[in-house]
Amino acid sequence: MSEDSNMPQEIKLDQKTIEVLVASIIPTSKYFESRFDHLQYQVDELKAGQKNLLDVMERRFTTMQSDIDKRFTTMQSDNDKRFSDIDNRFVSLQNTMDKRFEQIDDKLDKILERIDRRIDNGLRENRAQSMRLFTFAMTFSAISMIGLVGKMLQLF
Repeated sequence: MSEDSNMPQEIKLDQKTIEVLVASIIPTSKYFESRFDHLQYQVDELKAGQKNLLDVMERRFTTMQSDIDKRFTTMQSDNDKRFSDIDNRFVSLQNTMDKRFEQIDDKLDKILERIDRRIDNGLRENRAQSMRLFTFAMTFSAISMIGLVGKMLQLF
């Protein structure tokens, strides 16, 4: 063996040699670069899909919200109609009850008038009867007095 063979050979490192070394030692750098590009593409696709999903959900939410608003408005108008119907029924019932109470009041007034007339007629009859009895009593007393005076004077 020669001395030259044991000695390591000197390698010149210039720009081209370094590029060749880098390209041959790290052949996967282009692979990783393409993989990173592919991952970035997938991430971009996921973001676009999420944005589309968000847009779809937003449209559905807006549609649901407008549908709920319509239903609420319809329900509110229906309830307003029901309450106005109830108010009308109440007013009608109140008018009916007022008329009924007026009829009862009129009937009570008529009954009280009849009772008053009967009482007045009864009082008149009692006064007339009392006057007749008083007249009878006075007449009887007068006859008795005349009889007593006639007996005392011995006219009888």
